[in-house]
Amino acid sequence: MVQAARELLAVRSPLDAELMVSDMIGAWWGRRVRGGDVEQVLGEGLVDYAAKAGTPASLTLLICLAYLGTARQGAKAEGAALAMMESGVARPGWADRVGAVKPTGCYVSRDAYGDQDTVICTFGYRWSEGPRDEQAGGEAPVTFEREQDRHALVMVVDHNMSGMARDAWVSSQVDTLLDKARVEAAGNPMLLFEEIEPQQARALLESAMKATREPKTPPPVSDSYSAYHAFARARLKALPPGRKRPAPLHIEAPYSRERRAMLAAEFLASDAAEHLSDPSAASRCADHIIDYGCEQDFNRPLRVSPTKCETFLLDWLPRKVMLSVAEQEAMPHVLSAWIRFAARRTGLPDTGLKDTLDAVWEATGKFPEAYRDPTSFGLDRPLLERLLPDGDLSALARRAFAFPFLQGVHGGIDLDALNPADEADRRTLLEIDHVGAIDEEHLAWHEEIAARLWDGDPPQLWEAAQRLLDLGHDRHDVLHVLIEIAERIGGDPDELASALDDIADIPDEI
Repeated sequence: MVQAARELLAVRSPLDAELMVSDMIGAWWGRRVRGGDVEQVLGEGLVDYAAKAGTPASLTLLICLAYLGTARQGAKAEGAALAMMESGVARPGWADRVGAVKPTGCYVSRDAYGDQDTVICTFGYRWSEGPRDEQAGGEAPVTFEREQDRHALVMVVDHNMSGMARDAWVSSQVDTLLDKARVEAAGNPMLLFEEIEPQQARALLESAMKATREPKTPPPVSDSYSAYHAFARARLKALPPGRKRPAPLHIEAPYSRERRAMLAAEFLASDAAEHLSDPSAASRCADHIIDYGCEQDFNRPLRVSPTKCETFLLDWLPRKVMLSVAEQEAMPHVLSAWIRFAARRTGLPDTGLKDTLDAVWEATGKFPEAYRDPTSFGLDRPLLERLLPDGDLSALARRAFAFPFLQGVHGGIDLDALNPADEADRRTLLEIDHVGAIDEEHLAWHEEIAARLWDGDPPQLWEAAQRLLDLGHDRHDVLHVLIEIAERIGGDPDELASALDDIADIPDEI
């Protein structure tokens, strides 16, 4: 990378240099390395190496890293660059303008469904020029600004994927880009294009980039996202901060249980729901639809779209919710009725309503295959209800792993009568899980791990357990590794998550 930085000496503008370095350090974005954070191991390692090189190319790289890097990388790079400049290492004439930008406008192109926001933030470089100020001894120029190298940062935010940033790029054809977006919106009732405040753009995009960074598995982003990630992160800091809600999201206040119940009641009493033949199943299905909109879609249960409804029916429900047979049969019909009800409330154009209903119709044929009733796994419903009192189907495997003995009689104890959600019953179940003498402190740690597995806190705990089980390790050995890590790390949740992420096999000493 330091050798490749020689190309920076040939560029003629800070924008070109920033994009080159952003692309360079994007090579490790989203990747994992053993033994530490990738930004520390590779990013800070690059800063240290460039500082030792002491060449004009490495100085230019450090100047760009001071602006584009993480906070730690930026601080180290700035210190190293200042030291090199003081020692007389040459730098390009444009180096002083790296990151010296001001925002010139922010816009959003939004589809009527609310699925996606394309945010456009335009910038220009600040350029100071003028005659020397004679009253100041001629040492400083009289400063006034003009914009140069105007450019636009474009980012796509996907609200069906937890509001994550899915794509990013930069364009120097700012006027052409904006004109095209205006023309497309003017000719399409399903599109809206408007200017927004810079504070709103910053709040929306910072939240989106955070959502993209959070998944432990590689997020589903475009091929170009990593190349522009550092550039986008730095540019957002040039926008004024603010506490205003990101307007493009139309985020509503959180829905209380009472408000959710009132919305469900309004739906069930509406003309859209009058054809539903099983009121009880329809009520429970409506609750799931509303919960999904509140918890997975920024408190927007009334937002409907083809993608959102397909995701709910074919992905989220099969993974997350335990439905009764009646609910399984009713759900596609209730969802279609909900779409009609919500479209009237939100003013969704007829084209959008039709396309959304068509999408649900197509998904209805796939739903029975996508939703596997957990009783088909050989588990009876009373057992499932004990393991899933909250109906969270995604918790089934980890809870069954934590409490494998829940049926039959052991030592005169009726296991079918014990509730794994109850602390006292949990201890009894864990005592039965151990043969022979029981160390109280060790049993307490088993209780701690079992409680964490039950709650899925942190998610990395079950992920690590699954990796070890896939390697053929015994369940008790896996539990003891998890206990050893939790005991060694203590109460720091970030360190615990990181240590669990690094577990690839059981050490020989365990």
